[in-house]
Amino acid sequence: MNTKRISLIVGMLGFAVVGCTNGAQNDNTAINTGTNTAINTSAETLTAIGNKKLRAVGFTVGDLSNPFFVVMGQAVEAEAKRIGGKDVTVIVASSAYDLNQQANQIENFTAANADIIVLNAADKSGIKPIVENAKRAGRIIIAVDTGAEGGVDATITTNNVQAGEVSCKYIADRLKGKGNVVIVNGPPVDSVIQRVSGCENVLSKYPDIKILSKNQNAEGSRDGGLRVMSDLLTTFPKIDAVFAINDPSGLGAELAANQAQRKEFFIVGVDGAPEAITAIATKNSLYAATATQNPRGMAQKAVQVGNDILNGRKPSNPTILIPVKLITKNNISTEKGW
Repeated sequence: MNTKRISLIVGMLGFAVVGCTNGAQNDNTAINTGTNTAINTSAETLTAIGNKKLRAVGFTVGDLSNPFFVVMGQAVEAEAKRIGGKDVTVIVASSAYDLNQQANQIENFTAANADIIVLNAADKSGIKPIVENAKRAGRIIIAVDTGAEGGVDATITTNNVQAGEVSCKYIADRLKGKGNVVIVNGPPVDSVIQRVSGCENVLSKYPDIKILSKNQNAEGSRDGGLRVMSDLLTTFPKIDAVFAINDPSGLGAELAANQAQRKEFFIVGVDGAPEAITAIATKNSLYAATATQNPRGMAQKAVQVGNDILNGRKPSNPTILIPVKLITKNNISTEKGW
């Protein structure tokens, strides 16, 4: 599978997606099918049967142009096939953070009798009725990377509050408690909101640190980071530090700084993306640190927990938080991202 983008495969046997509202998103959809289709299961059946074979998994993610989600998609597929064998059907589909698109994807997964639906919600609250419908149909739904309402069976995320806290504690310490900070925000999903909240919680303890901007949505992308940061650089003549809610937007912010020939600040992101690790290790790069996540581990855990529930074994705690670690120029030689 291409490490940068999961390609579209259509017209194959088994578990197929139909009726997407936005045809342009098909370029960001992966369909990997086997010879067996999923069989329908009710909640009662899942409880009664303790040795049910995993047949099909559907995964709807925010944006497959983000390498973080590509890695998650690859991990969902690999773990599903490890558990259920090579004939397990796996679909990975990009919602592009479009609620209607994601609703159609979940409806399609449900109609195709997916055993497990792994959900990276485009809208935590808006997805609720779609999740409820899928649950009534007997589907197992595991929220991953960000929360979702509607009665999901489990939620597996990075400790996003911690990610914001450790990132902005680094900023405060490096600024010695004084300076101008901008937050390059992102889509209004739970994970992003929690990262910004964690950051603000820390910075609020430093009266001499001023947050110049915190509401500009860079859409979690490099292009968005370039756009937002270019505007911020025009607006603010003196910036001391940047907190970006993920590495793609942070790398876009660095590109904007290079284009504007502004070098008075440093950038801290979240993800631990390979490109961010390279930037941190590069001499004279503005990229100073990233709070690394574990997309592969989260995705694997989602499939494992879903399969356990399929076989009547519910987790003792349905909310599983994965801790983060801050990678900086000081520990880049010993700490790796994903």
